[in-house]
Amino acid sequence: MSRSATLPPIRVEPQTKARVEAVLREGESLSQFIENAVCREAEYRAEQNRALERAASALAEAEQGRGLLTADELLAGMDQRAQAAQQRIRAAVAARGRQAKV
Repeated sequence: MSRSATLPPIRVEPQTKARVEAVLREGESLSQFIENAVCREAEYRAEQNRALERAASALAEAEQGRGLLTADELLAGMDQRAQAAQQRIRAAVAARGRQAKV
């Protein structure tokens, strides 16, 4: 089991502290609030980094000759997926209607 670590203390304006304390949930401490906020921000930034890595990889692939889709190709693909989804929904609704009649 690893020991816990502390984050450096931060100085904020009294108004900032008051605003944060005003939104604390019942039983929640200021330390818990700060820890949750730090963890959420770290995860958000990690996801941003992963998205940037995927974008850079996609761009590198496009530059190596795989090419990017044209707007028309992209829209055609989206239209095909939308039509397929509509058909699945209609089939599911029809199946429910048949089950209700039984």
